[in-house]
Amino acid sequence: MIHAVIEQWHAHMRGELKDGLDILLDDNCVFFSPIVFTPQVGKEITKMYLMAAGQTLPGENKNSGETKDDSKKFRYTKEVLDGYTAVLEFETSIEGKYANGVDIITCNEQGKIVEFRVMMRPLQAINAVHRQMGEALERMK
Repeated sequence: MIHAVIEQWHAHMRGELKDGLDILLDDNCVFFSPIVFTPQVGKEITKMYLMAAGQTLPGENKNSGETKDDSKKFRYTKEVLDGYTAVLEFETSIEGKYANGVDIITCNEQGKIVEFRVMMRPLQAINAVHRQMGEALERMK
């Protein structure tokens, strides 16, 4: 089941899945952030955090088709998929600081993401993401 979900996740990340988060996330999805102590419960709050992360982490310029410097671009480097769980390792650069981490994604039998957990290192990168995501979340309000 997780293989189909991750295929859709990658399509969403490439901007190829219209309303991707609405399609992918279960209404009771739980988001675990490396920045916020308490789990964030529900589709809407999970969407908000994932959209803020999308604005914070460097990636493709979807409008022009061009990419930012590949050494700084968010990219998945490894995947481990089994049953209803996927671990996707990523790396990027934030404010000139190398960062890597994992997205741990769990789905249910209906193919909806029920848990999205992000772990990241090093601390300097987390601090930069914390500041930038805070600004992105404020703009969304």
